Amino acid sequence: MRTDVIEQFPRVAVPLDGRRAAAVAVVVTGGDPAIWLTRRASGMRAHPGQFALPGGRLDPGEDAVAAALRELAEELGVTAARADCLGVLDDYPTRSGYVITPVVLRLDRETEPRPNPAEVAQVHVIAVRDLAVEPRFVTIPESDRPVIQLPLAGHLVHAPTAAVLYQFREAALYGRTTRVAHLEQPVFAWR
Repeated sequence: MRTDVIEQFPRVAVPLDGRRAAAVAVVVTGGDPAIWLTRRASGMRAHPGQFALPGGRLDPGEDAVAAALRELAEELGVTAARADCLGVLDDYPTRSGYVITPVVLRLDRETEPRPNPAEVAQVHVIAVRDLAVEPRFVTIPESDRPVIQLPLAGHLVHAPTAAVLYQFREAALYGRTTRVAHLEQPVFAWR
């Protein structure tokens, strides 16, 4: 895994322009690097049952790293520190009114997530090497932008999660700076 590329990633920030700031944690664990991909609980008000990375909106006074660390603790019961942050990827503006900042964290110690059942239905452990899947880019009549889908965990993962993981994989596996803000979400994620 190319941690040097993540550490030096030339991040592109997106202005909020009336949207709310949010952060997600791309958590890399273990000697054989893997990430945690969650499935949101069916009782969640927003985006129930969708694949996600631990995350949520920034609280007053927080930056993206602090929010990602807090959300990781709230959703998966895992405590991490700022020193565990490898880097920050490009902001991703969502159709539902957020600008998501992906924060890449590296946890070298053995840590087992303890999902909060109110927020997380399932945790999938995805080997970083398994992110080398061929992405699908499909068209929809509602947008001129391509919708990204990643086949992971026996399902199709959609943007914004798919866009974040695609950018992460491009940097971590191939050392490439690939932009993803132009990749579309499926219509069901627009609300």
